[in-house]
Amino acid sequence: MTSAGSLPSLSVAADPTRARILQLIHAAPDRRALVGKLAEVLGLRQPTVSHHMAALHDEGLVLRERDGRRVWYSIHPDHAERIDALLGSARASSEQQPEWDRVVDDLSDRYRGTFSRETIARYVTDSRDLLTARGTTRLLASRTAAFAASRLDDLARTESRDTTKPSVLFVCVQNAGRSQLAAGILRQLAGDRVIVRTAGSAPAAEVRSAIVGALDEIGVPLGAEFPKPLTDDAVRAADVVITMGCGDACPIYPGRRYLDWDIEDPVDKPLATVRSIRDDIHRRIRALLPELFTDSSPDPSMDS
Repeated sequence: MTSAGSLPSLSVAADPTRARILQLIHAAPDRRALVGKLAEVLGLRQPTVSHHMAALHDEGLVLRERDGRRVWYSIHPDHAERIDALLGSARASSEQQPEWDRVVDDLSDRYRGTFSRETIARYVTDSRDLLTARGTTRLLASRTAAFAASRLDDLARTESRDTTKPSVLFVCVQNAGRSQLAAGILRQLAGDRVIVRTAGSAPAAEVRSAIVGALDEIGVPLGAEFPKPLTDDAVRAADVVITMGCGDACPIYPGRRYLDWDIEDPVDKPLATVRSIRDDIHRRIRALLPELFTDSSPDPSMDS
């Protein structure tokens, strides 16, 4: 608990889930929120959200107000300015709307001769709508551009029937844990020899910090990756589709190889368990690699 007269540390808000909680409270009509509603938007269990909220409350960043059986949380007015500076305030976002025409223009230059501006504009709009439907607002323009570009690349690959590189799609529920671990490890081991995609049947707002840390421990960068919804474009363009706990959410198309990996969900698990899940996925990726290059000899550096 912060001592009287001292400013609370904002390091507690560095966790992506806590940062997202503060953003949701700030964006609420009356600038306050219930744990149950936050859990629903974030796709998390209420005890998990309560844990994060307790950390924010103990640090003095949020206020707790009881209303009968309900408990409302709001950002502490004494620290709202500092929190806005850290997260980017909703007021600033409304004053600095994304330049969507410019996003479309830049992608039109990138895909000149491949797709029309009308097609690109449609993909940008659809990609933005898919992301915002799950509550994604942070870095919306850049993430929309990246998501749209990924989908356009997949569409181009499908239409041209390009098979020069194998393409692997990892799908889990929130696209914030298992699929990101697998994708990061495959990119690290295969480099640009493999096209790697990820998606979620019900994507979260951010990749979990424990996943980023577990990958960093073994020298694997996550980069600018973020949770993305599952689309037909990604499945159609994939040679191998690997699902991890998402049930029947993935559409089935002929000519693809489908694998279902029975891997424990790292959500709310201690770091030791996350590391064990990471290492299990690492072994599976190493075993998969030679199978992706059946027309050439396996790279000796990929041997277990």
